Amino acid sequence: MKSDFIRIYKILYPLAFLYGLGVYLRNLLFDLGIYRSRTFPLPVICIGNLTVGGTGKTPHTEYLIRLLQRQGLQTGVLSRGFVWGTPTTPMEQIGDEPFQMKSKFPSISLAVDADRCHGISRMTQEDVRPVIEAILLDDAYQHRYVRAGLNILLTDFHRPIYKDALLPAGRLREPMRGMKRADIVVVTKCPISLTTEEANEIRLRLHPSAGQHLFFSTLRYGKLIPWGSYAQGDAEGRMLESLRSCQRLFLLTGIATPEKLQLDLSAYVQDIEPVTFPDHHQFNAEDMALINRRCQEASEKCPVITTEKDATRLMHLPLDEHVRRHLYVLPIEVEFLFDQQTAFNQTIIDYVETHPRNSRVPEGAHS
Repeated sequence: MKSDFIRIYKILYPLAFLYGLGVYLRNLLFDLGIYRSRTFPLPVICIGNLTVGGTGKTPHTEYLIRLLQRQGLQTGVLSRGFVWGTPTTPMEQIGDEPFQMKSKFPSISLAVDADRCHGISRMTQEDVRPVIEAILLDDAYQHRYVRAGLNILLTDFHRPIYKDALLPAGRLREPMRGMKRADIVVVTKCPISLTTEEANEIRLRLHPSAGQHLFFSTLRYGKLIPWGSYAQGDAEGRMLESLRSCQRLFLLTGIATPEKLQLDLSAYVQDIEPVTFPDHHQFNAEDMALINRRCQEASEKCPVITTEKDATRLMHLPLDEHVRRHLYVLPIEVEFLFDQQTAFNQTIIDYVETHPRNSRVPEGAHS
C-alpha cells in the first residue's frame, strides 16, 4: 500500500525521543488522575488526530454539524482569550477553519478558546441563547483537561499513524498508543477505489480494540464555484468534469497536504502548476504579487483553483482582477466507504440521544 506523503527525518530521532518522553509523562499524569479531566452535562464530541494537521478535521466536523442539525440539535463548535464567532467576525480573530464553518453554517454557535474547559463553561451558561445541546471540539484530542463523551480520531490514508514518527522527526504529536483513547477511528482521504483487502490490511496495522469503531472515508468534491459567486454566497458552479477540456490549471493552496488535492485533480487535467504556501498561511502583499504573477496566464482553458479554507483568507485581499475572473473555489465533503455511513451516523446519534443536556451528574472534575 502506497503512503505518498511521508517524510521522516531520522537525524532528529534523539529530539523525538525527548519529545516522546515529555508526552508520555503528561499522559501518565492524566491516566493516574494527578492531572484532572473535566466532564460536562451535555454531549461533547472531540474530533482530532495524533498528527500535526492535514487529516481532514474540517470536512469531518462539517459532516457532524450537518448530522446533528438534521437531528434538530442546536450545535456548538469550539476551536482554539475567548471569542464568539458571528457572521461579521473577521477571519483574523477566529481563524480560517472556524470562519469557514461559521460562514457555511450560520445557525451554529461557534467560539474559539485555547482553554476548552473555560470555553465550554461559557458556551453552556444559563443565559446563553440559543441553548447549546451538543458541542463539537475541533482539534482537541490532546486537550485532556476536557473528558469528551465521544472521541473521534482521524488518520490520513496517505500518512497512517503506524508509519509516522514523533515530532520533530515526523508529524506525530504523540505515539500511536494514544489511539486507545478513541471511541471511533476514521481513516480519511482514502481513494474511492480502496478495496476490502486494503482496508483489512489497514485494520490489522491499526489493530483497534474490541470497543473501537473503525471507519473509512474519502473526500467528495463539489462543483467548482466561480470566485465572484462564492464571495456572494452563491453555490452555483461548474462540474469537475468540465476541467477535461482545460490545457492546464493553477492550484493555489495554503493547506497541510496539497498533494492529495493535486493527485485527485490530475484525473481531469495532466498539467497542474501548484502555487503552494504553508498551512494556515496568512497572505500578504508580497504573496499577492507572487500569485498574480504566477497566474497571469489564467484563462477559461487555464483556470485557477483554490480551497474553501484558502478562500477565507483570500477574500478581502487585492487579487488581480484577471485572476479573480478565472478563480474557482472547490468545496469538499466527506463520504464513507463500504456503506459505512449509516453505521457511523447511528453511532453518533445513539451517543447524543443517550446523553442529552442536563441528563447527567453536574459538571465537575474527574480523573
